[in-house]
Amino acid sequence: MAARVLNVNVGVLGHIDSGKTALARALSTTGSTAAFDRAPQSRARGITLDLGFSCLRTALPPQLGPGPGELQFTLVDCPGHASLIRTIIGGAQIIDLMMLVIDVTKGMQTQSAECLVIGQIACQKMVVVLNKIDLLPEGKRQSAIEKMTKKMQKTLENTKFSGCPIVAVAAKPGGPEAPESENPLGISELIEVLKSEAYLPSRDPSGHFLMAVDHCFSIKGQGTVMTGTILSGSVSLGDNVEIPALKVTKKVKSMQMFHTPVTYAMQGDRVGVCVTQFDPKLLERGLICTPDSLHTIHAVIISLKKIQYFRGALQTKAKFHITVGHETVMGRVMFFGPAPANFNEEIQENVFDFEKDYLYQEEYLSKDSVSSEENKENDQAEVQLPKQQWALLEFEKPVTCPKLCLVIGSKLDTDIHANTCRLAFHGVLLQGMEDKNYTETFLPKLKVYKQKHKEGQVERVKNWLDGWAQRVVVNGAASSWGPVTNGVPQGSVLGPILVNIFIDCTDEVVESFVMDDYNVIGRSLFKKETNIQIFVGLKVKLSTGEDGIIDGGFGQSGKFKIRIPAHLSLVNPPPLREMSKITSVKQVEKRNYSVLWQQTVNIAIDLQRK
Repeated sequence: MAARVLNVNVGVLGHIDSGKTALARALSTTGSTAAFDRAPQSRARGITLDLGFSCLRTALPPQLGPGPGELQFTLVDCPGHASLIRTIIGGAQIIDLMMLVIDVTKGMQTQSAECLVIGQIACQKMVVVLNKIDLLPEGKRQSAIEKMTKKMQKTLENTKFSGCPIVAVAAKPGGPEAPESENPLGISELIEVLKSEAYLPSRDPSGHFLMAVDHCFSIKGQGTVMTGTILSGSVSLGDNVEIPALKVTKKVKSMQMFHTPVTYAMQGDRVGVCVTQFDPKLLERGLICTPDSLHTIHAVIISLKKIQYFRGALQTKAKFHITVGHETVMGRVMFFGPAPANFNEEIQENVFDFEKDYLYQEEYLSKDSVSSEENKENDQAEVQLPKQQWALLEFEKPVTCPKLCLVIGSKLDTDIHANTCRLAFHGVLLQGMEDKNYTETFLPKLKVYKQKHKEGQVERVKNWLDGWAQRVVVNGAASSWGPVTNGVPQGSVLGPILVNIFIDCTDEVVESFVMDDYNVIGRSLFKKETNIQIFVGLKVKLSTGEDGIIDGGFGQSGKFKIRIPAHLSLVNPPPLREMSKITSVKQVEKRNYSVLWQQTVNIAIDLQRK
């Protein structure tokens, strides 16, 4: 029976010239066809231009289970140049553990920081490697290492990697031109740290086979080899696999893992799959899968989080570089979220509910983007943010990707020499749209509404005598009167009451009227051709604080009636001279007197518009 082999994918990331490839070489026991900058272009320029793969095999540590076996670290050597960030992101999405390589003489640099951000998105554990310690003066080496270690601990204290191991090494003492006889420093200690940090990654051989291909080449007399990492499911000799971007299906002729022939591979394994009669130029990078299990999509809905180091707002209709696996395309974004009343509602993870209504957002809401009058007045006010936000991404060209895959949005056209994070957001793909006419066939199912705020004015209060007139406050003293219906007093004489209040007190100041129920006539909210009936029942807010309900239209000019269910406070009532003209019941009945409002009172309504 073959010995058990547990594979853990380890990303080697860091700034250009930090010694990543030298470190991968020093650690590896086996190199792949794409290891250690073997491409002619990489050798000519002296830098890593593509992903490199090699492996380190060591004894299985006790924490990973009983019994004999081997632990295989597949080292994914990522380029460090800023212009190759697409390749770095693609490599980071297939790793379980990350090594962040730092030039000990320079510390954190721009691409070191970007790699740290990618690591926080893509993996759970990290080891910091302080490389090139041989360049430090021997007498001051230890103190310099300790100083840099403290700096890195400080840098990482607010990240998910706070407290992670930091190991000092010299992967290639003397530099690239030094003789091979020079032994690396600290490599054995690093291997022990990697073994202690290794864990059992989630591996599931069930489900559809899906593999991210990063290299494709031909071998004379054998066929075309596609090398990559299996993202889900498993594959065996003789299986049919599809290249969905090309809609081509091929049979697996043979397979290898680091030059060792195998008949089976599963999720997490690094494998080379050989097929026949396929031109390798047609597929540099991409996906292969179980036939008919993956589709090309034109737009997606994702749940997302803003990357905190990205400067500036994430605005709707902006274009971003969208990376899905090894593929990067331009995409336009529209942000949306729950209504403010539902900000604290628990959201089911990795599921999108098409039955709910969502609120359109001009930008992604964050502590930096949310501002209000309250916050301007009180800096201590707590900003309310939704627990989850979503985005619709519309691609300029279709992509092939699985559901629930990692999506990263970037501004890769930013100056690579600028000291700024280009990674803007990351998320999970919840729903893909395969139909190129998705705007007609799919988007109508998405219930995203715009919050439209409209304002009008109160023109007058209709039948101000209707209802129970509770009190009139005159110079702080309250006077009472009886019930009045349609302007006609019930069980009391109107004249003396009005005379006593409005004529006898003409030299006094009437401070306020508080009434039980009112109809307010409003204007300037709707056009005259608007069918106001469709707005009946909607709530409105008066600038004096009262809540009202639209009761219907009033005339033909776009005016409307508002019912105030509780009470209405006339802070600035009509002049007493005007009121003193009402001296009899007949006069009230004849004129059906309506109070003219003496102050400007606004009516506000919030509408949802798809």
